[in-house]
Amino acid sequence: MDDHIAQSPGRLRASPLATLATIVRDLVYPPSCAHCGIRIARHGALCPECWTSIRFIERPFCEVLGTPFPFDHGTAALSPEAIANPPAFDRLRSVATHDGIVRELVHSLKYRDRIDLAPVLARWMVRAGAPELAACDAVLAVPLHRTRLFTRNFNQSAELARHIARSTGKPFLAYTVLRVKRTARQVGLSANARADNVRGAFAIGSGRDADVFGRRLVLVDDVFTTGATVSAVAKVLKRAGAADVTVLTFARALSDPI
Repeated sequence: MDDHIAQSPGRLRASPLATLATIVRDLVYPPSCAHCGIRIARHGALCPECWTSIRFIERPFCEVLGTPFPFDHGTAALSPEAIANPPAFDRLRSVATHDGIVRELVHSLKYRDRIDLAPVLARWMVRAGAPELAACDAVLAVPLHRTRLFTRNFNQSAELARHIARSTGKPFLAYTVLRVKRTARQVGLSANARADNVRGAFAIGSGRDADVFGRRLVLVDDVFTTGATVSAVAKVLKRAGAADVTVLTFARALSDPI
């Protein structure tokens, strides 16, 4: 568990006032599991039972699509899907498979306004994409259309990206890519329908070309299913001259679409 939730070893010692504030906060709002709510030792973590139910995506996996392998195929191994249909992005990295508690965490953030989960999930995403984040120039998020952002009040992918950028010291390019076409929800659509739905939906913001050209970028989203949305964004970034695009998600659907 410690590998996934450990604080940075270089974190500065808290001031007495900050320590007192933490004590008061813990008395008023005792630490609880981010999923089931049971009392635990610290904020922003899961209880042992919830933690052990998560299927984390660890090596060995496809170097491009991040698909887990049942056994080690050797260095830089690729899945048949990655060979037959190379994606628009350079690689995908995800924390865990999109089922059980992971699905519930995603839905709680996305549909139940649990914005408090964003820094928790982002911390795990930083671990999953550590090499790619260390090598990148900036972090972006899959954008929402302005009308949907108005009704939803926040973009869960942007919240994740903001916390990832903050914790890694990378710039967060919040306005570099825009969703210029309002699309239908992807939930329930087939892979082909999803691709058609997001075709022409994204564009580089006016005057933002320098954010992208020649740069290594990490594109953040909450869930990877068929890849239609992140592929549409990656194509726009590549056409604008991005040197490398890594897609980083919290969850990865490995069977049927959501």
